[in-house]
Amino acid sequence: MSVLKSLDIDLPQSEKRTLKSFLLLYTFFILVTFGFIIFLYYGFQKDLMLQQKRVLLNQYANELIVKLKHLHINFDKQRVYPRDKRFNSAIYDSDHKLIFSTLKNPKTNLNKIIYTNNETIQYIKEPESYYLGAQYVLIEIEDNKIWLQNVIKNISIFGSIAFIFMLIMGYFLLRLLLKPMRDALHLLDTFIKDTTHELNTPVSTIVANMEMIDTTKLDDDKLIKKINRIDIGAKTISNIYDDLTYLILNNKIISHNSDICLKNIIEQRVEYFSTLANVKKININMELNKNVIINIDDKKISKLIDNLISNAIKYNKVGGSIDIKLEDNYFYIKDTGRGISKENIDFMFDRYARFDKSVGGFGIGLNIVKLICEEYNLTIDIQSKLKEGTKVIISW
Repeated sequence: MSVLKSLDIDLPQSEKRTLKSFLLLYTFFILVTFGFIIFLYYGFQKDLMLQQKRVLLNQYANELIVKLKHLHINFDKQRVYPRDKRFNSAIYDSDHKLIFSTLKNPKTNLNKIIYTNNETIQYIKEPESYYLGAQYVLIEIEDNKIWLQNVIKNISIFGSIAFIFMLIMGYFLLRLLLKPMRDALHLLDTFIKDTTHELNTPVSTIVANMEMIDTTKLDDDKLIKKINRIDIGAKTISNIYDDLTYLILNNKIISHNSDICLKNIIEQRVEYFSTLANVKKININMELNKNVIINIDDKKISKLIDNLISNAIKYNKVGGSIDIKLEDNYFYIKDTGRGISKENIDFMFDRYARFDKSVGGFGIGLNIVKLICEEYNLTIDIQSKLKEGTKVIISW
């Protein structure tokens, strides 16, 4: 399956999932259809074989009836039931009671004319005269299964060819159906790239100038609030810009790993988002082990923590809290927000997945977290309950 390499929108993964689901369903219907066709083909071949055998078995039955007639006439002199190496036989009266038999398979069905019975083929004929009281003459020969072997061989060869052809046809049919979606995502991808490029300079300028303003030296409370709102907006835009940039350049970013003190990184990122937390009156509690060092790219671990803190603030309630704990082999960020339903937790890492439309965002933050975790073999676990909050655990 080819992978589109446009801007790293998660089209390849979405294509694979769609193709997989379609092909599974398509394969199921192919198998059901083939099963029905095989059933009909098997029945046809079996009937054809029985019709061919019927001529031979009818000949054997006529020969046996002649011998039965001879025995019937000379019964007082000869009382030996006629036998033949080519077949086994049996005779039954009008009440289906057995008169005499040399059959290997005693289970018979006198209501049919010719049929297979385990490893044998049995043929029923009613003679014109009931010699020795026999209304039914049954002829039995061994079924050598050659016809069945040929049936299985033909089904295996032609069935496999047809199955592979149908799968290939289904695959290209689905790709044809996916082309409009692929083209639309490519346009979206190009738009995001161009927009991100244009945002670079103004976003950097706003953030840089906001960081130069010292609000502690201002006396006007209204002006301080306005500046804080601008700061919040600038940081929100900056965070979205960083996310989009990461998605665009993900496959091109060269990691510069080094030993990082996680405590320092977490404190820096909490300070960065402090203005956003203060607006919602969210209290951030930190319990950080200062001796935790991991080898990782500082920008990527910062981006991972940024997205987790940003979500914890965004989906938290006013006056809520965020707990951040760092231990030797894990850290977690826990909020008191609205939580996530169990059925949605498995889809949280899908790109553009959003389960709360009342809060802004593109649904790319946790997807970036997942990409970073996969790159560094970090384990991410989400524990959440509706109306109670969410806890995200990153371990290594």
